[in-house]
Amino acid sequence: MASTVTPSKKSPEESRHPASSRPGYGQLLRTRGAWTFLLPGFAARQPFAMLTISIVLLVQHTTGSYGVAGAAAAVTGVSMALFAPYSGRLADRFGQRAVLLPGVLVHSLSGLTLTVLALTDAPLWALFAAAVPTGASVPQIGPMVRARWGVKLGGSPLMSTAAAFESVTDELTFVLGPLVATALCTAVDPAAGLVTEAALTLVGGLLFAAQKSTQPRVAGLGDGHARVEHVPALRVPGVRVLAVIFLGIGSVFGGMQVSLAAFTESIGEPGMNGVLYGVFAAGNMLSGLVCGAVAWKATPQRRLLVGYTALAVTASGLWAAQSLPVLAGLGLLVGMSIAPALVTGYTLVEDLVPAGARTEAFTWLTGAVALGQAAAVTIAGQFEDRLWDGAGFLVPMGGTVLALATLVALRTRLATPSRSRTVARGVGHRVPAAVD
Repeated sequence: MASTVTPSKKSPEESRHPASSRPGYGQLLRTRGAWTFLLPGFAARQPFAMLTISIVLLVQHTTGSYGVAGAAAAVTGVSMALFAPYSGRLADRFGQRAVLLPGVLVHSLSGLTLTVLALTDAPLWALFAAAVPTGASVPQIGPMVRARWGVKLGGSPLMSTAAAFESVTDELTFVLGPLVATALCTAVDPAAGLVTEAALTLVGGLLFAAQKSTQPRVAGLGDGHARVEHVPALRVPGVRVLAVIFLGIGSVFGGMQVSLAAFTESIGEPGMNGVLYGVFAAGNMLSGLVCGAVAWKATPQRRLLVGYTALAVTASGLWAAQSLPVLAGLGLLVGMSIAPALVTGYTLVEDLVPAGARTEAFTWLTGAVALGQAAAVTIAGQFEDRLWDGAGFLVPMGGTVLALATLVALRTRLATPSRSRTVARGVGHRVPAAVD
């Protein structure tokens, strides 16, 4: 007698993310409600990539000094890196909308104030004073988008694909933003870049904040959900290790920006600076796309170790390049090595950090990249001035090698809670965690 098998009813989570489906960009972008925050999120994060170059071009025009311009931009970057985690913590505790609405207003007003001070030949201390709130109030759109993916996807295998997608989006932003800002500052007015950045931040940020249905729920505020005890993200040992690793990635971005400009200037081909940086960025985007399309069998911890080793090795060869083709090839390899480290680092946050602290954790990592970049710009500039042409490439080498040594020494701190319980109790069962 033939038996009849009744199909088991799938849970809503299984229906959205079927286990048999291979994680991919098509499946990711078909996630219900994703486009409602992706499109405004892309518009809102674009100004962030315009900020540094807009400040440099405006302040250099009004003061005639690249040193002063770089210092003002560095103050903005350091301020952003120091204050971003607190913005993320507030977003986790009170909701993204509650942080974004006042944040975009403060940032827009601060950016316009900095513009006016630069145009009126204000003293250096006044420029620095305005640069602090301008950087401190930069809306953390990227981390907020990543946190929304976490809510949508939960423990789905698509989380790695989402991390790769966001890495590619970030890189595309940092390709388009400087191009738009440079065009505005050179073809329209030196102040046009910063003014446009402030306006886009306001409009894009308000549009993103309006998407209330996709933001992580703030638990414990009378919504019927169990209260999630807030644990500062930096108390998680793995987040501290990842922050050091992302500092090293920031040293690559900052060191490459300064050193490529100095190298092309030294050989009489300044116009090739944009081409070389474009090759570097293209490698990053290409590798990020591949990372999101592959169904990985290796653990994230192993992928991070392998990927970061490749980054340190390729970055260590930059200083020895003596020709444009060699430098372009090495830049492509460095770019291709960055994405795996970024994607895997962001993916690990999902396993290491409680749901109620993930936005803060993402901002710590984003801030670490910004802080590493600001430090690298300053140090690489000094190396180029005081040593030899191309000496600034020593900064990416030093930053990645030190970060790799930290990763190797402290890699056990990146073990996910489920693995820790397996070792301690002998049971491969992950204790359910509260979610937003």
